[in-house]
Amino acid sequence: MPQTFTVTATWDEEAKVFTSSSDIPGLVVEAGTFEEFVSLVEALAPEMLAANLPNVKRPYHFDIQSHRSLAVA
Repeated sequence: MPQTFTVTATWDEEAKVFTSSSDIPGLVVEAGTFEEFVSLVEALAPEMLAANLPNVKRPYHFDIQSHRSLAVA
């Protein structure tokens, strides 16, 4: 069964970017759109897994979640 890793995209209103938190060691992603964020995770997460968790074998899945707080005055 494939192992699943979770990546959370949190919107930083001040910087106007999504920033990452995840259970993938070394993965740091920052992007202006959610689509760009997902593309960067797709490109970088396998590299970070290979470098930092070499015992993890494919296939694996990425559960990408988005979080954004909205203040209404």
